[in-house]
Amino acid sequence: MEREDELLLAAIEDKYQQCQERSMPTASAFLDMRQCALAESKFRFTRHFLWGGYEDAERRIMVFLPDYYEGDPQDPAFRLYPEDEFLEVLRVSIPKGSRPLTHRDYLGSILALGIDRSVTGDILVQPLGADIVILKSMEDYLLSSYTSAGRATLTTSIAPIEELRLAETKMQQKRDTVASLRLDNVVSSAFNLSRGKAQDAIRGGIVSLNGLQCLKPDALAEEGDKITLRGMGKAVLREVGGTTRKDRITIILDKYI
Repeated sequence: MEREDELLLAAIEDKYQQCQERSMPTASAFLDMRQCALAESKFRFTRHFLWGGYEDAERRIMVFLPDYYEGDPQDPAFRLYPEDEFLEVLRVSIPKGSRPLTHRDYLGSILALGIDRSVTGDILVQPLGADIVILKSMEDYLLSSYTSAGRATLTTSIAPIEELRLAETKMQQKRDTVASLRLDNVVSSAFNLSRGKAQDAIRGGIVSLNGLQCLKPDALAEEGDKITLRGMGKAVLREVGGTTRKDRITIILDKYI
C-alpha cells in the first residue's frame, strides 16, 4: 500500500475512533472513487455510510455512526437528520452576459486558493453558476475568499444540502447484445470501446460500479447497475433481456450525454 493511502486510512481511522469514544457521528473528508473503495474495504464492518449530497455523487464522505442510531446505514433512504450535519452547498453565481464557466474553471479557481481538494465534493455546473458541495467547516473561508473564476466575478451564498440543484441530464438509450454480463463487456458496449480497452480502463481504476471502484473485468453487472468511466461519463444497465440465436444476451443501456 502506498504511503498516501496509509495516511488517508489513518485519518479515517481517527474519525472512527472519535465516533466510538464520544458516541457521536463523525465524518471523513471527501473521498474520490478509488478512495471510497479503499475505505469501504477497510471499514466494512463498522456502522457507516458514504454520502456526497445526492444519490449519484462521485465524491463522498464516510460517515460513522454510534450504536444508538437505529436503522441500516447502507439503506439509501437512511439519513442522519432532516438537516445534513456535515455537508452544505456553496451556491455560485456569475453575472449575466459572462462567458459560461466549466467544471475545470470552478475547480481550478478553488484549488488556486490553496485549499485541498478533499474539502469540496461534486461541482454541479448550472447555466449561470454552479452548486458546489462542501464541508460545513469550509463555509466562512469560501464565502470570504472565493470571489472569481476564469475572468468572472463570483457571488456566493450558502444553501442546505437538500436544496442542491442537480445538473440537467440527458440520456440516450442504446440496445445491444453482449457475450456475457461481465463488466468489461458492458463497459465496452456502453462507451463504444474495444473489450481490451474496457479491460485496461477497469484494471486502471477508472471504472466504478454503483459508485465504487471496480478492478475486476470479470465482475458481473446486473440490471439497474450504474457504471461510470472517468472522463467518458455514466451509463445505467437499464434492462437485461433474453438470448439471441447466437447465444448472446440482449441489453438496454441508458447513457448520460
